[in-house]
Amino acid sequence: MSSRTRQLQERDQRALWHPFTQMSEWLDGHPIVIERGEGNYLIDTEGNRYFDGVSSLWVNLHGHDHPILRARIHEQLDRIAHSTLLGLAGVPSIELAAKLVEIAPEGLTRVFFSDNGSTAVEVALKIAFQHWQQKSEETRVRTRFVALRDAYHGDTLGAVAVGGIEHFHEAFRPLVFDVLRAQNAYCYRCPYGLELATCGIHCLESLEAVLEKHGHETAAVVVEPLLQAAAGMLLLPDGWLRRVRELCDRHGTLLIADEVATGFGRTGKMFACQHEGVSPDLLAIAKGMTAGFLPLGATLASEEIFESFLAPTHASRQFFHGHSFTGNALGCAAALANLEIFEREQVLARVARTGAHLGRRLEDLRKHAAVGDIRRRGLMAGVELVRDRVTRAAFDPRDRIGHGVCMAIRRHGIILRPLADTVVVMPPLSSTEGEIDSLVDALSRSIAEVTGT
Repeated sequence: MSSRTRQLQERDQRALWHPFTQMSEWLDGHPIVIERGEGNYLIDTEGNRYFDGVSSLWVNLHGHDHPILRARIHEQLDRIAHSTLLGLAGVPSIELAAKLVEIAPEGLTRVFFSDNGSTAVEVALKIAFQHWQQKSEETRVRTRFVALRDAYHGDTLGAVAVGGIEHFHEAFRPLVFDVLRAQNAYCYRCPYGLELATCGIHCLESLEAVLEKHGHETAAVVVEPLLQAAAGMLLLPDGWLRRVRELCDRHGTLLIADEVATGFGRTGKMFACQHEGVSPDLLAIAKGMTAGFLPLGATLASEEIFESFLAPTHASRQFFHGHSFTGNALGCAAALANLEIFEREQVLARVARTGAHLGRRLEDLRKHAAVGDIRRRGLMAGVELVRDRVTRAAFDPRDRIGHGVCMAIRRHGIILRPLADTVVVMPPLSSTEGEIDSLVDALSRSIAEVTGT
């Protein structure tokens, strides 16, 4: 190891506080220090190359140095880096908002920009709440939110409130508002002991019961469409989202779709809602929005919701929310470049091919007795590792088997991250079939090394 790398590691350990990281263990380690990116690869200060198997936390779509993205950001930088949207308009934000409305699920006509996925969800919650408070005297009772078990919607306090992962969220419960909780669809570990083929999506009866009792006071139902990502890549059954939309319509409540993880081609369509022809009332997006080049988030709303905020200024019905970097010019330029790449390179068609290839190759992992379940949609996948495949018994969390596998695969030149003992596989949309082969082969060797199966 070079003296430069050691010096950087020491500075990191003295000054930085890393997210979702137990720093007492971090301070005892020797972290990889990333210096450059080339295509789908990360390069550290020692010159080692690593395939970016989680797209740098699910955001990098087209590689780390795509020429169109670099060019469009440079072109925008030559004009202006940022100006506020409070009292002014800006060219890139106008063009991007129009483009997002064009490609979004039908009926979403207004775009509110923010900084990241958590704030996009936070904005959606506040819009939903304020919408009902000023729509009519009768609708003011709609102050509650319904969310799923094992949900993750971000780390700001509103997003934490609708989150349902105990490990992440319980410490903050005294700070947040109470949320009505419905059962999610963890089919591999069905809480009802049923099988998907014959259950009729039985878990939706939980949401139905919540809305039967509380629908009149519910502002919105908040869901991740198609799969719950941070919960462990939990796939929601076909037809689940459509029935949620029907339940929301029946009870007159709004549907908020959190597509921070699933949006921008990750599932094989531009947005996951489009797999079932569902239009939410509010849509939260971020992560892949700028293909990993700059922070940007957005919340899309229906025209009906937007119109409930229209009134003379003295009526104080404008949306009281904002960010210093709302509609940042560089971020919007990057997002426009991202969408340009989707069109030029027929990215969705490529994801259909590479996603199917990933699915076929992941099936090879079933030869390992420790592989309990494999869940995939498009280029989003999770491999759940278990102590006993027959009983589906989990490993002791203290053994950190998922973490061990992800550390082992680094020795094969690949970066992955676990969610407990589910290994997340989330390669860039620009991945080749050869790169996917290398990833799965290395994952197989790492599972064998760590679990002995």
